[in-house]
Amino acid sequence: MIPGAFNYHCPSTVADAVALLSSLGDEARPLAGGHSLIPMMKLRLATPEHLIDLHGIASLKGIRQEADRLVIGAMTTQHELLASPEVSAAFPILKETALLIADPQVRYRGTLGGNVVNGDPGNDMPALMMTLHASYRLEGPDGVRDVAASDFYQGAYFTALEPGELLTAITIPFTASGHGYAYEKLKRKVGDYATAAAAVMLTMANGKVESCSIGLTNLSDTPLLAEAAADAVIGTGLDDDTLKKASERAQEIMSPAADARGPVEYRKHVGGIMVMRALKRAAARAA
Repeated sequence: MIPGAFNYHCPSTVADAVALLSSLGDEARPLAGGHSLIPMMKLRLATPEHLIDLHGIASLKGIRQEADRLVIGAMTTQHELLASPEVSAAFPILKETALLIADPQVRYRGTLGGNVVNGDPGNDMPALMMTLHASYRLEGPDGVRDVAASDFYQGAYFTALEPGELLTAITIPFTASGHGYAYEKLKRKVGDYATAAAAVMLTMANGKVESCSIGLTNLSDTPLLAEAAADAVIGTGLDDDTLKKASERAQEIMSPAADARGPVEYRKHVGGIMVMRALKRAAARAA
């Protein structure tokens, strides 16, 4: 189908974009990569009267280091993440995850900001951002604020973003050198959303897990941080019993919907398997 009529705006600064969002209210939508919004407009499930194209705002693009953290502009594409030496050096799990998102055509256009801010439980980056203890820089009519990724997601497509606010950057604190990482994703076909996925970041010392963070994708109506599962592996060598315990603790917080990807129990089962696979692969990399 063809989208309904809309007015097109192309601001050149964040301030201009925020002013447009604030003045136009609920009838305006920001446009990043467009992979979620445009299909909904074509199906007439979204009928905004105003589209605010963010591609003309140079300050929303780019990757830079600031002291103890990496700052990624919200309009940075998945392809740019893959090509970034800073990302490859500091957060190779970002590259690993980006490679599992859709296909090259989508990655050339799709942005990190669009992936994390939409609140779609099937998107890969939100759970990873929680695993990395990232925070989101939000700018709106009342100023600038930073919200932890773990506090941002409130329900499917419901987030902490206030009316008139815009995500401008994602900030990720640097982790210990020599860390282990893995993003395990089960999907029906190339380019599909995950049936279940798990992100793991950990460090090892003397053959034992010293620190661990585990995120879960598409296993609830929000991304999940499996804190009890991560606690279960601290101080262990990740033997089979420990891996099983971590899997069970992760499954306790899963509440996936039954859909074309499978019934609830199947999705929880494979979610547990993704956790175990990600833990083992991360530990091997740390070693």
